Amino acid sequence: MTLDGTRSYVLRAPGATGCVVVDPGPDLDVHLQALADAGPVELVLVTHRHADHTGGLARFRELTGAPSRAVLPEFCAPGTGRADVASGPLADGEVLEVAGLRVEVLATPGHTADSACFVVLPGDADAPVVLTGDTVLGQGTTVLAEPDGSLRDYLASLDRIEARVAELGTDTTPVAGLPGHGPVRTDLGAAVRAYRAHRLERLDQVRAALSATLPAGAGLAVEGPLPDALLDAVTRAVYADVDPSVLLAARSSVRAQLDFLRGR
Repeated sequence: MTLDGTRSYVLRAPGATGCVVVDPGPDLDVHLQALADAGPVELVLVTHRHADHTGGLARFRELTGAPSRAVLPEFCAPGTGRADVASGPLADGEVLEVAGLRVEVLATPGHTADSACFVVLPGDADAPVVLTGDTVLGQGTTVLAEPDGSLRDYLASLDRIEARVAELGTDTTPVAGLPGHGPVRTDLGAAVRAYRAHRLERLDQVRAALSATLPAGAGLAVEGPLPDALLDAVTRAVYADVDPSVLLAARSSVRAQLDFLRGR
């Protein structure tokens, strides 16, 4: 589920003393101490709520005294001795000036409702990069996680990322994406376009599986919970080639895809 592990990022401008840590990760002492040693940490940012990104957050705040910010208020806390750093929930479009950097918050719900990307805006000699959390992974595709993963939101978020990357990049210098799992995406715009194409292809497969699964003449109920038997049947049909260990994640994405179809 986490590929080769969860990525934590330490960001600072050249010559800056302090740093920003994005997604401290699970509660692993050696890992958290290594991040703390890269400090002083001026701010901790969270891309979304999942425990592989936030499990060590409380301990990391104890180690560093740094404030933390996320879309959800339960992951926000003031720091000790840093009254000048805001500590409330992140707002879409907000630009944070910290560790010599300008970091723009880009709300990208879909994987979860609280997912956000962080655009590190370019300085005089720096190219922009986008930290994508689990919205765009370094390899493979992401799950639309229960209970609030949404295909409608996710497709809209891909559009937002592509538009922002087009504003920041050039034909010769694409914008890189730094994911929560897996290797760097050297061309985030291309990755987003591939993600969208994959999602639409999967949606066609779900439509076909749904038609084959429902009784003749039956429709998909527009309200109420989706039947477990229907979810299981469509998941088996569409994701027959995936490893059994990720079938629960695939089922979650099927639920989001079926919700998308009945919402239309």
